[in-house]
Amino acid sequence: MSKIEEEIRKRILVLDGAMGTMLQRYNFTEEDFRGERFKDYPSPLKGNNDLLSLTQPEAIAEVHKKYFEAGADIVETNTFSGTTIAMADYNMEDLVYELNYESAKIAKQVAEEFTKLNPKKPRFVAGSIGPTNRTASMSPDVNRPEYRAVTFEELRVAYKQQVEALIDGGVDLLLVETIFDTLNAKAALFAIEEVKEDRNISIPVMVSGTITDASGRTLSGQTVEAFLTSVSHIPLLTVGFNCALGAEQLKPYLQRLSNKTEFFTSAHPNAGLPNAFGEYDQSPKEMQTYIEDYLKDGLINIIGGCCGTNPEHINAIAEVAKNYKPRTISVTA
Repeated sequence: MSKIEEEIRKRILVLDGAMGTMLQRYNFTEEDFRGERFKDYPSPLKGNNDLLSLTQPEAIAEVHKKYFEAGADIVETNTFSGTTIAMADYNMEDLVYELNYESAKIAKQVAEEFTKLNPKKPRFVAGSIGPTNRTASMSPDVNRPEYRAVTFEELRVAYKQQVEALIDGGVDLLLVETIFDTLNAKAALFAIEEVKEDRNISIPVMVSGTITDASGRTLSGQTVEAFLTSVSHIPLLTVGFNCALGAEQLKPYLQRLSNKTEFFTSAHPNAGLPNAFGEYDQSPKEMQTYIEDYLKDGLINIIGGCCGTNPEHINAIAEVAKNYKPRTISVTA
């Protein structure tokens, strides 16, 4: 049994908050994104947050540090777009292995420092595996419903490269997150299983879907139950939801998931819903109140934050999480 599997049985674990929200505070310019190494790169690079692991590693380490200081048990690597498919937007496909490897190393180093300070509260690194910017189930062209911008095989190959680099960099677990199309996620899970078999290793896996709106479905049309069925053939550490909705809106879907799964559960909702300017206004205190409802109802094993959350939100969540016992697994038909 891995160390994180031991810890998840003892207490509710706290995941970090948004990386993007924190990086916005630095107001990095195009030059900052480029650094010395990419100063003459032919493509615009501003907005490529994963690249900052190479050009601004101190800032990435500082974000991880702030989340650990706030009470997080797990931080996510800065690799949400770390596949050749997503990096094609910046013509940086060749850098994918290095981006994932270095991101994992930065996070692991910070985690080890914090674990050393308090060995009774070990800290973990989750390799963040995002959905890519393409969907395998649906056509991006309304006039060509049969067309697909990416194949399962292309996704599998891209994810395998990312997974290998994250594991080489030292992550403790893998987090397939923000799943809007379960076929993409299945390609990632297939790639993970391949790597585990190739290397004869075991590594815990978290899967986190995204309910896109009040329809209660993923973007590719699956209900909570359909999503759960689609990923439950693989042994997972947790299954859960993140992004798109705030904690209040997410609760009914989390409830359904919690009642139906034999896996541990996770949630990292947004700080409420975005305002007219696309910003998130929900205060740490407000978010804490909604999260406490999850905890009172015993819905959760890992809890954190997604878009709009920062160390203040994570601190508020950690403060309340320590007062509750983790969800126990009891499945209703």
